[in-house]
Amino acid sequence: MIILFLTSGLFLGWSLGANDAANIFGSAVGSKMLSFRKAAIIASVFVILGAVIQGAGASGTLGKLGAVNAIGGSFTVALAAAITVYLMTRFALPVSTTQAIVGAIIGWNLFTGNHTDGKVLTQIVTTWLSGPVLGAVFAILLYIILKTIKKKSSIHLIRFESYIRTGLIIVGAFGAFSLGANNIANVVGVFIPAFELQPLDLGIFSLSSSQQLFLLGSLAIAGGILTYSNRVMESVGTSIMELSSEAALVVVLSQALVLFIFSSSGFSLFLNKIGLPPVPMVPVSSTQVVIGSVIGIGLYKGARNINFRIIGEIAAGWIVTPLFSGLLGFFALFFVRNIFGIDVGSKIVGTGDQTIKNVQVPLAGRHISEIVQYIILSLLITGIVAVLFFYFLERKKKNELRKSEERFWKNIK
Repeated sequence: MIILFLTSGLFLGWSLGANDAANIFGSAVGSKMLSFRKAAIIASVFVILGAVIQGAGASGTLGKLGAVNAIGGSFTVALAAAITVYLMTRFALPVSTTQAIVGAIIGWNLFTGNHTDGKVLTQIVTTWLSGPVLGAVFAILLYIILKTIKKKSSIHLIRFESYIRTGLIIVGAFGAFSLGANNIANVVGVFIPAFELQPLDLGIFSLSSSQQLFLLGSLAIAGGILTYSNRVMESVGTSIMELSSEAALVVVLSQALVLFIFSSSGFSLFLNKIGLPPVPMVPVSSTQVVIGSVIGIGLYKGARNINFRIIGEIAAGWIVTPLFSGLLGFFALFFVRNIFGIDVGSKIVGTGDQTIKNVQVPLAGRHISEIVQYIILSLLITGIVAVLFFYFLERKKKNELRKSEERFWKNIK
């Protein structure tokens, strides 16, 4: 039964990959510096690493907003968010998965009579505003630095473009890692309080229950990137503003830095040690940060090239997303409880950290844990085989192109 309930989280992960995760390379693909296939493979690999290694921070914040304490409730909340994101994706609008899951959690709070922590909600909503602003600020500063380096180094244009392409791959991998670390909470965070899996020992390292959920969710994100993200990539990369190669690099790097800031507990502790306020571990919308970065470069250039109609449509989606997801989640919970008789959760005593402490996490049966672990291992093996296949296919194409060029020049001589 747990496997069935997890499908809504995996669907949400797929929707995130199709809509949000690919934005880390949207500007690069839109500016024709990288092919969609290369960008999708790099993003898929590093989003998985980021989710498993550093995905716990933001999940705790969502747990404080609403600790969904029944697997039926987790399934319904994730499904409501996934349907919302999928519908927005159908209209090619790069909406926020963070806003969708937050709206659905609030819907669960209203349905079960749980208190929505105003402080936590304010923290999250503040990042919806500060994320794009930080993206714009970082983009402007990085763009000025890059243009200054280009001017003073007097580098040849062809070599500069080669460096930019390499830079896009490096910062894109960093951005994908940060995205996995920050946004995996949106995908499977609501399942963590509902049940606990047996630890998975792989010999070299072991995975806890939450890490296994992060891995499953990140594999679903990778699936979304590879299968359905091309349309939104083009929307972000070209519809808002045409980007030069250096602007594309700056957009990728600025959003990577913003997501890293809001997902790195080590960086937050460092700020606290030196007397500065710690950064909240909150899921941030990659889409919003990317768009803020693109707008920042546009404003620096004079705002003449920005398509404000597209921005208006996207902003409308940001408002509609949490409202629609919350309403859908509320009525879906009513339907699941009263029609199917499935427990969707109950009222929890306490708020914030105390709420999480009062949630009793049931331990899943050994056979359930084993099934999940077999699924994880099968998906990992399939993913590795697919990546190797695409890698060797790309090498084959390059070799054929090189041989074709050699034959061409030989015939000319």
